[in-house]
Amino acid sequence: MLLERKLYQKLKKNIPSISWNRIENLSLLGMPDLLGYNKNNQFFTVELKVVKGNKIRFSPHQIAWHKRHPKNTFILVEAVASRSVKTSSISLFRGSRILELVRSGMKIEPIARSFADCQTFFENLDYGKS
Repeated sequence: MLLERKLYQKLKKNIPSISWNRIENLSLLGMPDLLGYNKNNQFFTVELKVVKGNKIRFSPHQIAWHKRHPKNTFILVEAVASRSVKTSSISLFRGSRILELVRSGMKIEPIARSFADCQTFFENLDYGKS
């Protein structure tokens, strides 16, 4: 949890254009960590994960939540530096891909690979436009 708290601080610092609210919820298991709100009046959730390898661990409740809520949900993963990987990286995935993430981990293609790309993506979310 400490690593996810640090990731949240990095996210707030690097993407200040989004209104971020940390969700501290003990009653609704599986609920993502963050509620975001952008200039287009769009709400969305973000699950934070920090990993040291390819595998991303999710609780059964997190998997169920993302399966029930496939839209406006995202998973932000920080792969931290380790012996085999010398630098940290950021990857953003749609929550609807959670089962692929369980199976394949960091091997699937993200929708963004940096905080700058995440900022552009989140700022441009507008589900009212087709």
